[in-house]
Amino acid sequence: MPTLKHSEQKQTVYIHRESKGRGGKPVSLVKNLSLPKSELKALAKKLKKSCGSGGTVKDNVIEIQGEHRKKIADVLEKLGYKVKIAGG
Repeated sequence: MPTLKHSEQKQTVYIHRESKGRGGKPVSLVKNLSLPKSELKALAKKLKKSCGSGGTVKDNVIEIQGEHRKKIADVLEKLGYKVKIAGG
């Protein structure tokens, strides 16, 4: 498992749920990550694999298809991020 730089350990990541404009299907959004694009894509790939779901990266926000906020929070906490789950 890669070690995080000092600045990354202080990041608080917010995980939101959204379904507006998606035909009523929920999407989990991972926001407030300040990572280079390549690392963001690698993290998105890891999250998609752990959730068994599809997803993408748009405007520095990782989108994972489905309601997976708890699973995503567990993975990010193991990587050393502070996580806040937001939204209903």
